[in-house]
Amino acid sequence: MHGALTPYAFHANMSDVHAPTIVPAVRAFHETPEGDFRWDGVDVLAYKSTGTHFQDITRQVLFDGEAAPGVELRYFEVAAGGHSTFERHEHIHAVLILRGRGRALVGETIFDLGERDLVQVPPMHWHQFHAAEDAPLGFLCLVACERDRPQRPTEDDIAALRTHPVIGAFMRV
Repeated sequence: MHGALTPYAFHANMSDVHAPTIVPAVRAFHETPEGDFRWDGVDVLAYKSTGTHFQDITRQVLFDGEAAPGVELRYFEVAAGGHSTFERHEHIHAVLILRGRGRALVGETIFDLGERDLVQVPPMHWHQFHAAEDAPLGFLCLVACERDRPQRPTEDDIAALRTHPVIGAFMRV
């Protein structure tokens, strides 16, 4: 006798399986002639809809909550010299650098980044990613589907952060 019905259990009669079905899919990866990273069938989106607090960055949602329950996997591409938003939030980020070089501020520390480096951004830590001036920075970012909205610094925060010996020189707002 088989145990509880799960999508992973063997069943002689597959009509007995009542678990939700996740259809396998492969989204082929390729590098464009311009050197950009792309996955088939994945739209290249604006990083954020409006603002001047980021520069030269795009977003691709590779898996959303349906394909990977509870989490969203995104790919961000920061062009050479570009940067992400300087922000913090309650949720964590798990980041894998896929290509290029750059630096990241997490909390009060700046890290040099290269391919296959891992970055964990803890809750409520100011953070920002910068691509090198001569190379893009492409990274996967795993987050919970249900998460809080990012918090950008207030004018008072910016004034105080500008006096910090590490953060002040790094942040771009």
